Amino acid sequence: MAHWHDYKHGRQHSVVGNLLIRRDVHSPELNNARDILVWLPYSYDGERRYPVLYMHDGYNLFDAFTSFSGEWGVDETMTALAEEGLEAIVVGIPNNEHRLQEYSPFPDPRFKMKSSAGEAYLRFITETLKPMIDSDFKTQPEPWATGIAGSSMGGLISLYGLLTAPHVFGYCAAFSPSFWFGQGALYETLSHLTRPTGRLYLDVGAREGRHGRNYMKGVRRIAEMLRERGYNDANFRYVEDEQGEHNEASWARRLPAALRFILPRVPQQA
Repeated sequence: MAHWHDYKHGRQHSVVGNLLIRRDVHSPELNNARDILVWLPYSYDGERRYPVLYMHDGYNLFDAFTSFSGEWGVDETMTALAEEGLEAIVVGIPNNEHRLQEYSPFPDPRFKMKSSAGEAYLRFITETLKPMIDSDFKTQPEPWATGIAGSSMGGLISLYGLLTAPHVFGYCAAFSPSFWFGQGALYETLSHLTRPTGRLYLDVGAREGRHGRNYMKGVRRIAEMLRERGYNDANFRYVEDEQGEHNEASWARRLPAALRFILPRVPQQA
């Protein structure tokens, strides 16, 4: 734990609870480095172990001061959900200037992307970051207790991660995923899915920019394909938010219900 430090915050910050930071975590998969944030449950003590949720756009999750477009209030939400018996360690992975490349598993020539870094980014999470988190914290390392979540491009890479790495991730929340990126290559990935790969929350807002209804139709098609491949009400929740916009405020509003659905309930140890 020597490399982890308290996240320093004062009046201008909005962090609730025990948030830690580790600076400049190197990724051999991406050949870059970034800070990593870890939010710990209030009950984090003793020998109890916790599920882990990996979330993208890490500086938008806990602190309005560091957010570029508003925060999700993950810390406040997790604090409230603890009263309902839902607790987890949340790992925030900040984006960098290569966000578009890292959050897409597909190239897209419309954005001058002849290649993508999405596969390498997922390997960073599964091969470098997860072993570090499992070593340094009291985690439940199994797939059923390991999740991934994000919005927009972060929703795309989260969904892709669940579909292609079920040996690592057992649950996922994909908020307003950018299904259109890579010229719809996500649909091709879904077409090869033969069975459900985990517990999944998927949503979209009706006011997602100028093309809100078309955005909704695209995500709705994902939901239909998932149901055709075996997802049902027991392992899949799909939400269309009539007031939902493409922003942190809308995703934060839908976050509590999403976490109630995907987070595993781990019995408290005596």
